[in-house]
Amino acid sequence: MKKFLVPTDFSDTSKNAARFAVQMAASVGNAGIILIHVSDKITASDDGSPLTETDNDRKTILTQALTNLKAEITPTTPVQIDFAMERGSSLVDTLERYVRHHGIDMIIMGITGATRLEQIFMGSNALDMVKEAVCPVIIVPPDAQFRHIKNVVLATDFKNVTATIPIAPLKTVLDIFKPALHVVNVDSEHYVELTDEYKSERNKLESMLQGYNPEFYFIRQYDFTDAISQFASDKNIDLIITIPRENSFLTGLFKTSHTKKLAYHSHVPIVAIHE
Repeated sequence: MKKFLVPTDFSDTSKNAARFAVQMAASVGNAGIILIHVSDKITASDDGSPLTETDNDRKTILTQALTNLKAEITPTTPVQIDFAMERGSSLVDTLERYVRHHGIDMIIMGITGATRLEQIFMGSNALDMVKEAVCPVIIVPPDAQFRHIKNVVLATDFKNVTATIPIAPLKTVLDIFKPALHVVNVDSEHYVELTDEYKSERNKLESMLQGYNPEFYFIRQYDFTDAISQFASDKNIDLIITIPRENSFLTGLFKTSHTKKLAYHSHVPIVAIHE
């Protein structure tokens, strides 16, 4: 059974990601989710009244909160939903340990970017989790509603694809959803005819993805974010696959203003994978 880990702080953003996750698990079959809450300590309830900080009190409060969340997001198709409560001062470090110790296949997290403060405080954990490269991470926009994942786009720079495309985790993601695969490159230098270098890299990647029937698109445009967003709209894309790595075109997916714009404002979920 595939295991999807869903961090929650009981905010609307994390609830939406949890709802997305259970519906996704139901659609792929043979998959369950684990709702995980990470906190250092509980000091007050929602109404501000003081709470004791014993382990039993903490466990009781969180168990009830997770039970309520489970009831709120449970789909009509049965899905196994488990709970986890972890103590830790760092959400990212705690999740990384949990993933390694429990054989998690994918993390599904919400992200909010309506305001600058939300981008700083609510967006950083999702993006920092991506950088850890411990397993694939799906970032769910706050307004995203799950629909069956039939079309996915893989954004790549077509630079040394043999060394830079993490083919094993990519195939793992594709095998979960079994979608139509669209491979897209955005470059302002593209003209009617591709260069020999691009043709060679395309042929290599086509061979690497044999059996997945990829379709290739080379878009001449200056703005990567606008190009991918428009492509996603035109092709009814359900999931954008990215491969963040150091010193590359796609490093910008999470570091430049264009990538952050895509991550924070995209209506399409993004999954980041690493080798």
